[in-house]
Amino acid sequence: MGPLDGVTVLDTSRLAPGPYCSMLLGDLGAGVIRIDAPTPPARTYRMLARNKRSIVLDLKNPRGREVFYRLCEHADVLLEGNRPGVMRRLGADYDTLAVRNPRLVYCSLTGYGQEGPLAQAAGHDINYIAIAGVLSQIVAPGGGPVPPLNLVADFGGGGLLAAFGIVAALFERTRSGRGQFIDAAMIDGAASLLAAHYSTAGELSRPGVGMLGGGAPFYRCYCCADGGYVAVGAIEPQFYAALCQGTGLDFVLEQMDRERWPEHSARFAQRFLEKTRDEWAAVFSELDACVSPVLDILEAPLHPHNVERRAFPIGPDRVLDVAPAPRFSRTPGSLRSSAPEAGADTAAILGDCGYDEEAVAALRAAGAFGAALK
Repeated sequence: MGPLDGVTVLDTSRLAPGPYCSMLLGDLGAGVIRIDAPTPPARTYRMLARNKRSIVLDLKNPRGREVFYRLCEHADVLLEGNRPGVMRRLGADYDTLAVRNPRLVYCSLTGYGQEGPLAQAAGHDINYIAIAGVLSQIVAPGGGPVPPLNLVADFGGGGLLAAFGIVAALFERTRSGRGQFIDAAMIDGAASLLAAHYSTAGELSRPGVGMLGGGAPFYRCYCCADGGYVAVGAIEPQFYAALCQGTGLDFVLEQMDRERWPEHSARFAQRFLEKTRDEWAAVFSELDACVSPVLDILEAPLHPHNVERRAFPIGPDRVLDVAPAPRFSRTPGSLRSSAPEAGADTAAILGDCGYDEEAVAALRAAGAFGAALK
């Protein structure tokens, strides 16, 4: 039983940030019910649907909304990811649902938030991190900005911080007895992740110049003889000394001489080309230098450290998965079920809410689940 055992989450979201948020909650024991539309979108992220059940509801159908309202009356959390105003038009906004369930924690996870000139604008991770100032700090050598996948806004600033907000609101509810509305904007979350670099006006992150932006020879990646890469993070003097020891280049006394950084980077780059990635990994396995092989997503599950920590377990569907995080000593997270098909649990969920077979049949005939499930 995870730390969120007994918490019921309704998830109406569709794209990556919302499903990731509810996956995190489900991993830690929450009972997540995914509310699918009659024609759900194609889902490409299998792992994000684990530890969930699915019910199909047509919220535009009065009988479908009736079921939705009953679910909300018994839920702790409602998560949605539509543009502002959509849920109100469906009669599923916070003000409406809070009347039925004052304890409901309602999280709206959007790109630009509930107000502002861009609130109704379309966007994706790359757009949110562009406006938040993040993308300008991630630049390829000699080139322009490089999208860091969709990790910063979708997953970090979006799903992860939304889950944090939900848990915080649930904790506050233990004192007040009341739920509340959470405006979780990915642009806000992305800016929050950049807080340390905003506080230094980008001094450390400035592309190609800043210590963490590729300018320092001791914080960057180097290509090896086989085309693989090593990641070097030897910031502290003792780690830099170990880096110099491992490579045989003695720049210890000149570490923070910024004028020498280009020369040092070139010398390190030349030296790392003399061995393969794994040969360098072997060299630095004996030195505490913050030097690591850059593993791809097929190699990472096989690394001895990840193997010992069981970081990539086999999931309930017998396919490689990612372990729940973080890890708890008494109430660990778990992988209990694989991704459900849309509507697979409709009858069981309705049964939990008190609908008998006859009532379910009547809802189906009325189109509450859409034409596909009539």
